[in-house]
Amino acid sequence: MPEPLPATRGGHYVPQRAPLRPVPFQKLPPGAIEPRGWLARQLELQVDGLCGRYDEISDFLVYDTNGWVDPAQGAWEELPYWLRGFGDLGYVTGNTGVLTRTQRWIDGILATQAPDGWFGPERLRSSLENGPDFWPGMPLLAAFRSWYEYSGDERVVPFMTKYLQFQNRQPAEVFNRSWGAFRWGDNIDSAYWLYNRTGDQWLLDLVTKMHTGSADYTTGIPNWHNVNLAQGFREPLQYWLLDGDEKYRAATYRNYATVMGLYGQFPGGGFAGDENSRPGFGDPRQGFETCGIVELMHSCELLTRFTGDTAWTDRCEELAFNSLPASYDPQQQVMHYITCANSVQLDDRPKHGQFENGFAMQAYKYGVHQYRCCPHNYGMGWPYYAQELWLATTDNGLAASMYAASKVTARVGAGAGETVSIVQDTEYPFSDAITFTLQAGRSTRFPFYLRLPGWAHDFSVSVNSERVRARAEGGWIKLDRTWRPGDRVELVLPMRTTTRVWTDNQDSISVDRGPLTYSLAIDERYERIGGTDAWPELAVYPESPWNYGLLAGAQFDVVRRDAEPGADPFTPAGVPLALTTKARRIPEWETDTEDVVGLLQPSPARSEEPVETVTLIPMGAARLRITSFPQVSEDGEQWVRR
Repeated sequence: MPEPLPATRGGHYVPQRAPLRPVPFQKLPPGAIEPRGWLARQLELQVDGLCGRYDEISDFLVYDTNGWVDPAQGAWEELPYWLRGFGDLGYVTGNTGVLTRTQRWIDGILATQAPDGWFGPERLRSSLENGPDFWPGMPLLAAFRSWYEYSGDERVVPFMTKYLQFQNRQPAEVFNRSWGAFRWGDNIDSAYWLYNRTGDQWLLDLVTKMHTGSADYTTGIPNWHNVNLAQGFREPLQYWLLDGDEKYRAATYRNYATVMGLYGQFPGGGFAGDENSRPGFGDPRQGFETCGIVELMHSCELLTRFTGDTAWTDRCEELAFNSLPASYDPQQQVMHYITCANSVQLDDRPKHGQFENGFAMQAYKYGVHQYRCCPHNYGMGWPYYAQELWLATTDNGLAASMYAASKVTARVGAGAGETVSIVQDTEYPFSDAITFTLQAGRSTRFPFYLRLPGWAHDFSVSVNSERVRARAEGGWIKLDRTWRPGDRVELVLPMRTTTRVWTDNQDSISVDRGPLTYSLAIDERYERIGGTDAWPELAVYPESPWNYGLLAGAQFDVVRRDAEPGADPFTPAGVPLALTTKARRIPEWETDTEDVVGLLQPSPARSEEPVETVTLIPMGAARLRITSFPQVSEDGEQWVRR
């Protein structure tokens, strides 16, 4: 648990106000970062696809009948989930249609606040044991905060103040009810946000009340629902920012290690949580809910800012590159509830032997009611990611925290500082070269930090084509100098093809190159099973064999592809690179009676099938995929047909 960066009460943005613990990073306001390249393409798909147009088809998002703007009506988490991602989608893309609709919702919701501070559906005041249900308000507080940071709307701070005062007047027992009991870390973050702007001491009393009254993540894991885990495991560390007792920080790291150790024993960055994480269900065919993917990304983004620990940043990238793109179809029109590391058919039938829920979860659908939470919530994934690419540092510098083509504009340097822009040109994660070009009106001294990913075995840094000697301290490369307009920094992170052995999952192996994990390229046949042209419902079936094991000690060759300019790299046709290697089929490895990929058995598996050359593509580009591979040999263990 390193402390690699200076954490002070300085910086040009909003620092932690005492007695909160200083943190190394400050979030830049929405709009400061302009996504480019493949990330801009994902956001464009989102604007034109499910998130950007979901209010056309979701009956939970009808303005005139929604309880968040008409308190006499009913409503719950769907609008808060959607608006949180939808608004930030507008801020990072500048899309005027998204911005206009966002402001309409914000205006309508702000107008519902009652004299005592409550807002939104009146029935939620007493829906939990005659007390308030605070959970669905938590995502809305995040939406208000982003709106304030983007627009400067002066209504937001007094609105949030009145609402949190309402919370502070509640008895302790209301903080330990229903979904909210396991998710108060979100509300704590909003209380800190408000305290850092107002200095109202009672907000810290409220934080203590939320922490002590809600589910206890400090002494163990209170609930195994995957989304509760993805949000809740960080709560003790958030409270540590106020209390300072090291046990709280340690609890978050322990919670994370426990969950991943028991249920995260396959690639992709997530864990087995096809509603709840369950003993005996940790095979890579188990899925991770789409809500869990984006919530775990968000937790890792917060923890990066709070701690400077690059382990969180690495995990966020792993989820973003390898799991999130496969949660929706290539056009981002439809999505599914569950994404699996090993998955060879996505149909619309329940999987009673694989998943806990009794409804079908794998076909790509708009899923207003069938999938409900996930299509409303997934939209925060890429917009939040884009806003965390760059972070301000408390020593008046900038940090390139996650890599993607982008342009950042921020204040840096001593005193009042200077406004500079840095353009990041790269095809990362599909390339190992990243170039930064400074745009400024005059020379300015400031520290510039570059993250060294955990997978990187080496790196090189050049400034204006001259190699510089730089060390990575705690995962960060610091370049502190007087920067001149036009200065160029070149960072190279050589990518090697490596394998991971998953001992707790039958000694299966996965294949990585840099931050990308690779899956077997399976020919995919899409079949429309319902919906409309604008909102198709799609099943995906395999059109090529999938039951391969990789030869022990096999070599991997990198194949570079000439994709069309602007092609989506998270599709089989658009990936700019692939790997080839040697494999044998395992005849005994079959789907079960519900067309689910069979459970892994011990490796190496016996196979006398012919050696074949197979192609692997980035995991995020493969909707059907085998990613945790058995190893095979002619004298391996005989698998049995199941």
